[in-house]
Amino acid sequence: MERKPKFTGLGVALGAVLGAVFGLVVGHMGVWLAVGVAIGMAIGLTVRRREPQCPECAAIHRAHEARRSS
Repeated sequence: MERKPKFTGLGVALGAVLGAVFGLVVGHMGVWLAVGVAIGMAIGLTVRRREPQCPECAAIHRAHEARRSS
């Protein structure tokens, strides 16, 4: 399975910005920056792009959904 580094990088960048803002407002810049980066990395790793399905898999999923609805 291939990870998308773009989302991880975006999460780290967003977390660093939010951590820096909280660090400036509250104080203890280093602590809040580290917390922001950690949270951003966790968010970036959990966000996944939906992978396109092959036609065979899509047909199987449609058949399962049709059986559930009837």
